[in-house]
Amino acid sequence: MALIATPRLFHQKFKFLVELDSFGSAGFQTCSELSGEFAEIAYYEGGAVIPDKQPGRMTFADVTLGRGATLDRDIYAWFQQTGVAAANIGTPSPLFKRAGDIRQLDRSGITLRRWRLHGIWCKKFVAGAWDNNADENVMEQVTLAYDYFELDQ
Repeated sequence: MALIATPRLFHQKFKFLVELDSFGSAGFQTCSELSGEFAEIAYYEGGAVIPDKQPGRMTFADVTLGRGATLDRDIYAWFQQTGVAAANIGTPSPLFKRAGDIRQLDRSGITLRRWRLHGIWCKKFVAGAWDNNADENVMEQVTLAYDYFELDQ
């Protein structure tokens, strides 16, 4: 007997858009994965051999974004805001922590999924590596820490 099924469409990973609050340009070439994980709490009651396992606190892995270096200084300015907030020099900018979206797009630009990140702050900035023998552009990277993410769409 023939099996009748509908074909599944898998999402392409090459097309995405990053939207960060208060950024005029947030075009990135690479974006690391979103990851959340629950800690495991194992409890051995009364000398039991098999533990009773329960979920514990949830943590979220940082996201690393990469783009070609341009004259835009917005990412670096955000990185400096993190330094001001960490050193308690004056009052940190209200834009120190932001919200943002990572949108997964299809080939025609329609949003397939929208991941909303809350409480984002700039943890690490890499200006790029320079090489006189290379033909590539200089790539700058930024690592973003955030409180949590959720699937909006």
